[in-house]
Amino acid sequence: QVQLADAGGGSVQAGDSLKLSCVVSGTEFNMYAMGWFRQAPGKEREFVATISRSGGMTKYADPVMGRFTISRDNAKKTVYLQMNALKSDDTAVYYCAGRVAYSTRWYSAQSDEYRYWSQGTQVTVSS
Repeated sequence: QVQLADAGGGSVQAGDSLKLSCVVSGTEFNMYAMGWFRQAPGKEREFVATISRSGGMTKYADPVMGRFTISRDNAKKTVYLQMNALKSDDTAVYYCAGRVAYSTRWYSAQSDEYRYWSQGTQVTVSS
């Protein structure tokens, strides 16, 4: 069955960097667009970034644009989120997610359109 295993979270100082990873098993990874979402305590889960099946197209939420980079390695069935210049506002549990995507509608920032989810990895940024 489909499983998404994420890792790489931790506690860092503002301005530091972290790289999250998410390994997908039980499905054909290259059929899915992948995304990262995050949820801070007491807040709704929010979109962070998404990447197309081939990795050729990406989209980012405004708060992370220019600081975060999403990438994927289809041979390793892994999606990454490189996070630079971290701020305290980035503190949250980060989740990776997957959805079937097509050329005419590859992009989604809506969590309910993603079928598969990781358990989440905690990122804590102190200033």
